[in-house]
Amino acid sequence: MKARVLALSALLAPLLAALPAVAPSAVQAAADSRAATLSGSYLAGRFAHQHDDWGAAARYITDALTYAPADRTLMQRAVIYRLGDGRTDAAAEMAQKLFASGDFSPPILALLSVDAVKKGQFKQASAYLEKLQGGGMWSLAAPLLRAWIAAGEKDPDKALAALEPLTGSPGLAALRDLHAALILEQHGRGLEAGKLYDKLTATQSPLRLVQLAGNFYHRAGRVEDARKLYDRFAKANPDSVTAEPLLASVEGAKAKTAPAALVPDARRGLAAALFDLSSALHQEQLSETALLLGRMALHLDPGFAVARLNLGDILASRQQAEAALTEYRALERDAVVGRAARLRAAEALVDLKREDEAVAMLTALSDERRDLIDAAARLGDLHRVSKRWDPAVAAYDEAFRRIGQPNERHWHLLFSRAVAHERAGRWEKAEADLTAALKFQPDDASVLNYLGYSWIDRGERLDEAKAMVKRAVELRPRDGYIVDSLGWAHYKLGEYQEAVAVLERAVELRPQDATINDHLGDAYWKVGRKAEARFQWLRASRMTQDDEQTLKADILRKLEEGLPAAKTADAEGKADAKGTAKP
Repeated sequence: MKARVLALSALLAPLLAALPAVAPSAVQAAADSRAATLSGSYLAGRFAHQHDDWGAAARYITDALTYAPADRTLMQRAVIYRLGDGRTDAAAEMAQKLFASGDFSPPILALLSVDAVKKGQFKQASAYLEKLQGGGMWSLAAPLLRAWIAAGEKDPDKALAALEPLTGSPGLAALRDLHAALILEQHGRGLEAGKLYDKLTATQSPLRLVQLAGNFYHRAGRVEDARKLYDRFAKANPDSVTAEPLLASVEGAKAKTAPAALVPDARRGLAAALFDLSSALHQEQLSETALLLGRMALHLDPGFAVARLNLGDILASRQQAEAALTEYRALERDAVVGRAARLRAAEALVDLKREDEAVAMLTALSDERRDLIDAAARLGDLHRVSKRWDPAVAAYDEAFRRIGQPNERHWHLLFSRAVAHERAGRWEKAEADLTAALKFQPDDASVLNYLGYSWIDRGERLDEAKAMVKRAVELRPRDGYIVDSLGWAHYKLGEYQEAVAVLERAVELRPQDATINDHLGDAYWKVGRKAEARFQWLRASRMTQDDEQTLKADILRKLEEGLPAAKTADAEGKADAKGTAKP
């Protein structure tokens, strides 16, 4: 799967590269007074796009087009911005104007082909694709487009032949096999389709493949194969409810009734292909291209629930929480992804500073299914991030009551509860959770660092703690918080020269952290570099946050008095663990 994603990333990254990178000549300085308005609208559109406001970008570029209606650069940008904003019909209308003017750029031809397929105009879609040339992403997208257009023209052999360019790449072979299976089953060649589904499910089990293959098995009378596939998915995802409706569909009387095909025609087949590309790109954080492909998929199939969930995730990753919330809420009643959508909606509400609504939503989700831990765990995370330690612990405790005996997959929940306990001043409980988490994940840098640093800061088990944070640094050498922990271990052990060298590195990695700068000041003082120590303390005092007033008061005292000559850092440079062990 990783190879496939990497291959898609390399091929799809140039989606927007076809767009000119500079303003059209009409936008450049001109004597005409209209040019200032044109230039302003164009630049405002670019600025809005850079700040991910696709709606504003589309409006500004449309304004610019009133002054230069035939400018291809403006028209191309209008297509992309409208598409990104979800106004796909308007984008296709502008793309048609570009095509009529002789613009055969790949993004324009791809969108027009998709729009023609939606309208059932497969010959017209094929005519658009005949003009599509170029490498990059089109070496991948074109075979899928051509294959599904041929399928729409009732020519499965031509469709399968169109997919062949994907066969030569190991990373794309699974994509070829999946869409070949969908095309074969649509054209009555179920035996061949079944062999491909068997091949795919032998090594993979993502939700979409499980849905498609299980749906096929059920319709082909292979109900037991569908049940085994769904059960395997359920066991691999024990904290999810997505498998429940799938398993229910093959139990009792329902097993005797064949379900409707998930991809019954070429239009929805092409939507599935665009979703596959969008999802893979999103995994590789190429979210702008993923967004545009996701919009095209939903243009073809507005009821495509998994594609809409993916679109919401893309928008959320681009800090478009309001738009993401809209997509998630449209899925709340979906039998398969509805609960996942509601959990994500709660996260979007947090991003929108609507925490009370998020708490209410997570509480309701937790109460609805008292056998699941997903909502209770996320409620704990919400309170922890907001530094409400006691409510966080209460939510985590509820999750553990449902778990019973924790196992390896619960290590992060133990770690999160430990953080809340430690910040609330309950060290013994925090230590117990951290120790349990470390048994499950002995090489996790975050757990090693948090437990090791806490022991160091408390002056306990210093040699063992130093070894732990040293291992954490080996695992994450560019993490300033973890490097600081090692420096502080040297300091606590009286190894002041070593502490200076390590803490200087920590400050390089995290120059704006008050605690790390304070630690370096303490180390400088101990090696006699007192002017540099006061400089570091002064820097640290200016960096403290509103919730670090105790630290600030301690730093100000040191600026006045320095460090007591007869004492170690136990009483003077002590920082709470939150400065260097942020989860």
